[in-house]
Amino acid sequence: MTKKRKTNMAKEMIKVLIEGGKATAAPPLGPALGPMGVNIGQVVSEINKKTADFKGMQVPVEVTIDSGTKEFTIAIGTPPASQLILKEARVQKGSGNPLTDKVADLKIEQIIKIAKMKEDATLGKTLKEKVKEIIGTCQSMGILVEGAPAHDTIGLVNEGKFDQKIKEEKTELTAEEMKTLEEEKKKLAEEMEARRAEFETRAKAILEEMKDKTRGQIKAKMVEEGIPGPIIDEHLPAAEEGEAAKPAEGEKKES
Repeated sequence: MTKKRKTNMAKEMIKVLIEGGKATAAPPLGPALGPMGVNIGQVVSEINKKTADFKGMQVPVEVTIDSGTKEFTIAIGTPPASQLILKEARVQKGSGNPLTDKVADLKIEQIIKIAKMKEDATLGKTLKEKVKEIIGTCQSMGILVEGAPAHDTIGLVNEGKFDQKIKEEKTELTAEEMKTLEEEKKKLAEEMEARRAEFETRAKAILEEMKDKTRGQIKAKMVEEGIPGPIIDEHLPAAEEGEAAKPAEGEKKES
């Protein structure tokens, strides 16, 4: 979708969503720029240069054109930090249980890269502070940073372990480092599947042990055993009429 609006001093603004690095003179951009008398090729080229790091993602682009001089400026929005993290980690989604299940590992260089991409949309005043914000987002997604839980890595940032790389704004990884991360991701997936299998085995055992108990009692036992919610929901017997709204013993009722 393309939006146009007039601004002060005879300027017009065009807002579009463009796939990173793939702007063309075709719709939606070309037809919107045509009547403006601006050099469409130059606009497209600059947009692609500014959005090259966002390949595969939809990026908000704002083109402001001076109707008198035909000069233009381009402002690039960025996808949410979580999307950039998933792209760097090469995973489709974060962990459903981030406290125990980790889906990927990122190097500090990748965090610096994301922090630089989001530098206009983060609260931190320095790159180091922005790096810590991005690491904090990894925490809720079940993504390790430098092989450690995100809160531990933030401690290392505070201690100055990555100061040199942050100062140099280092964002590139070697092929060997990328290979190591892929191997780590595979290992994490195998560990997660193994834990899931253990939880499922225990859930089935509880069902057998408590087959004469109520659904609420069975659920309370599973919660006590530390079985993750999604696995509990998969294995619990169907709720009887009037029972679904009752929380298990020791479990808080949702407000």
